[in-house]
This record gives sequence, C-alpha cells and structure tokens, in this order.
Amino acid sequence: MLPRERALRAIHFNHPDMMPVECYAAPTGLHEHGERLAELLSRYPTDFGDTTHVTVPHPRPEDLDENGRYHAFSTDAWGVVWEHNIFGAWGHPHRRPLDDWANLPAYRAPATPPMSGPEFEAARAAAARHKETYYLRHGGGMLIETMRSVRRFEDVLMDIQDDTPEINRLADLIVEYDEKLIAHALALDVDGISFGDDWGTQEALMTSLPVWRRFFKPRYERLFAPVRAAGKDIHFHSCGQVTDILPDLAEIGVNSIWPQLLLYDLPTLAGQCRDLGLAIALHIDRSHLMTYGTPEEVRGNVAEVASVFRKPDGGAWWYIEIDNGFPWENVVALFDAIYSHR
Repeated sequence: MLPRERALRAIHFNHPDMMPVECYAAPTGLHEHGERLAELLSRYPTDFGDTTHVTVPHPRPEDLDENGRYHAFSTDAWGVVWEHNIFGAWGHPHRRPLDDWANLPAYRAPATPPMSGPEFEAARAAAARHKETYYLRHGGGMLIETMRSVRRFEDVLMDIQDDTPEINRLADLIVEYDEKLIAHALALDVDGISFGDDWGTQEALMTSLPVWRRFFKPRYERLFAPVRAAGKDIHFHSCGQVTDILPDLAEIGVNSIWPQLLLYDLPTLAGQCRDLGLAIALHIDRSHLMTYGTPEEVRGNVAEVASVFRKPDGGAWWYIEIDNGFPWENVVALFDAIYSHR
C-alpha cells in the first residue's frame, strides 16, 4: 500500500495496512542533534512526505553574541516583530501592530500565493508529484493565534467577550485572508487542509463555550465550507484541554484532530473521537516525557498509546516532532517504538 493510500484510509477509518507516520523535521531539533537526526530521519519512511534529504539549519553569525548565545528579532507578514532566544523556535511577540486600535483602519492582511502564472504552475506540478506517493496537506491559516499575535492576548480576550466592532473586523480580515489560502490549496488539489488554534488551558477552554460558539464557530464553519464542498479533509490542531468543542468541530466538518494527549484520559478520548468520526494524530508528550523521561518510559508510553488507538479500521496515525532538549537516547527510543507499533 502506498503511503498516500495508507494515510487516506487511516483518516477515514477504512482499514489501512498499518498505522501511518508523519514526521516534521523541526529546525530546533535538527540544529541541536545535527546530522545524526538527519540520518535517523532518512532511515524511517513516512507517509506524509519525504524526509530522506533534510538539511541541518544553522543560525546566522550575526544572531550570536560574543558567548555564542542566540538572540534575534524577525518581522512576520502580519507586521509582528518577534523576539527569538532559541534558534528555530517560534519566539514571543516583541512589538504588535494592533495594540492600539487606532492602527486598525489602515491595517492590511499579507499577500497570498498567486493563483496563476509560473509560480502557481510550479506549485501545482510539485503537488501532483507529491501525491504520486504521499498524502498532501497544506495550511489553511490560524484565527485566534493570529489575533493574539497582532494584539495583546488579554485585550483580545476582553474584546471578544465584549464583542467589539474592532475585534470582529480583525477576525473577519483574518478569515478573508485564510479563505484565499484555502482557495490556493484547493486549486493545487491537496488531499487535506490543516488549521491550528490552541484553545485549551491545562484544564478547560480559554473562553466559555457559549462565547466560542458565538464568535468562532461560525467563522470556522465559513472557512471549512469550501473544503467540505471540494471533498477534501479538514485537520484541526489544538493544544490544551478542548473536549468541549470536539462535537462542534465534528459537526462543521473536521475529519481529524491533533490534541495534546497527556491532558486526556486516553480511552475516553479514543471513544469520543471514534463516536464523532474524528481521526487522531498521536503526538507523544514532548513537554515532559521526551525531555525528562527515560528511553524505557518513552517506549512504555508509545506502547500504551498504541494499545488504545491502534485499531484494524484505522482512525489514528503517529506524529513525530523532535525538539531541542530531547536526550538523544529518547529520540532513538521514540522512533524505534513507534515503528514497532504500526
């Protein structure tokens, strides 16, 4: 079975020959572990893309101080200035364009990829080549993540609670931008489109469920509608405890979720998602286990997760992302264990 078919079958509960594996070659982990991680990636086939020829990234010399410590600033397409203290990591907003709503009338979304011309044709050809072997997924944008990047987070939450005209205008501007990303991805004939917003704290949603349903659910439904109409998959990532919105996500068309597993009772999560028809990307805990655990604990956790989620009809796949701070022995144990539980 080719990787693309395996992934499609797993996502749609249609009896894959084994559990698929997805691996993101994170720059933080590649920089820390170097060529040995690149070599490890080349030895383990994945189902969402080719990881046999990844290169190890390095920081620019000007971003290192006299003691070799990394410190850099970057400006993204939304005009947010980010401060980075770990090479390859997302960083923290240093200066935001919309902390003052007076800047909103002149604020514009970034440019989106072209829908015609040489660049588009090259992207479409690359997509077709990818799909000959692998499942192809593109990003459909982020909503709350973008909102709290361009404006102070606590102000965003208060504005949402108050349902101000300004916060609605900002949300709609982001949705309009994301719609263009989605149209581009659909024009490339991708298999699925990913969305990501971290909605949970360690215990509950960051907003009340009624507020989420009032402000965000209709906007997600608007974004998901063309994906559903095209018959493509919708993937949704959300860190934190988001049990309360899983039925809503399934209702508006989400096919899979990528949750933060350690915050859930695994059998309960597995049962709920199976009842809702939601496949699950299984990401072994990196906040504690991969950083502070032992190889034996890593292997044991993979075995536990597999015992709950590995089913003959599918509904799950493994997701691997190696960060900085993971002992090399844990990295090796993770790959060995996952590829032993497919």
